[in-house]
Amino acid sequence: MAQTYNYYRPSPFSGFKFFPPVIKALLVSNVVIFLLASFFGLFYIHGHPLITYIEMIFALFPLGNGFYIWQLITYMFMHGGLMHLLFNMFALWMFGMELENTWGSKKFLLYYLMCGIGAGLSNLFIAPLFAAAGPTVGASGAIYGVLIAFGMMFPNRPIFIYFLLPIRARYFVLLYILLEVYSGINGTSDGIAHFAHLGGAAVGFVYLILERKGFSLDPYFTKKKNLRYVSGGKEYEYAQSDRWNVSDASYFDIHDKQQPTDQERVDEILDKISQYGYQSLTEEEKKILFDASKKLN
Repeated sequence: MAQTYNYYRPSPFSGFKFFPPVIKALLVSNVVIFLLASFFGLFYIHGHPLITYIEMIFALFPLGNGFYIWQLITYMFMHGGLMHLLFNMFALWMFGMELENTWGSKKFLLYYLMCGIGAGLSNLFIAPLFAAAGPTVGASGAIYGVLIAFGMMFPNRPIFIYFLLPIRARYFVLLYILLEVYSGINGTSDGIAHFAHLGGAAVGFVYLILERKGFSLDPYFTKKKNLRYVSGGKEYEYAQSDRWNVSDASYFDIHDKQQPTDQERVDEILDKISQYGYQSLTEEEKKILFDASKKLN
């Protein structure tokens, strides 16, 4: 008679997400804010579009000319046009997806905001040395930080320019940085905040170099917590360790007083292994098989 087993088989893609939580939240929030800003732009107050007042509050203005401290965060979620938004969001997804899957969501979000704030500070203090600075919007500075991280972590990953010409990530990033340096120093009047881009990339680069030398934000994302479990009516407490600091566990053969394992049940488990593999077993089935193997020795 055929046996039917109900069990969970993990997907080979279970550890990788094409839209991890922070990337998804950033994409949605940027799109929603752009749509709301476009909608409010249809209304006028005293002859001026409402969007003008919104930009005065949330865009990044030069020091002494409308600057507020919160603008170092809010300017990252505003964009000057549809193509500006689409390009930034595509780059964020393309280069940030693998970073968040590798780092984890908390670390990626903090890194993204850190690069964005660094880009804003660069635009406030360095850009005016080369050209007149104006209001700045867009996530480009933070995304340049993401770009530099991708190039450093996956330097040999091929990137296809215009979906045709392959170039390694390290050279792709280097080319972009050199173009930004040239444009920023020459004070081009293309309306692009080149020093914001460079500032975001510089902050990301410095952080990653410090991380390679031992400084890391990882301990802040894997805090130890006291967990409790109950055994034999008694409650025990133990500390959860860092998820990356794992060592092989030692075990001892304990001769307990259990009933002899039913051979028919063992045969069913062995059949299941031959058909679906050892990973298909439940914890109870693994224990039964382990107990049976002890009795054979």
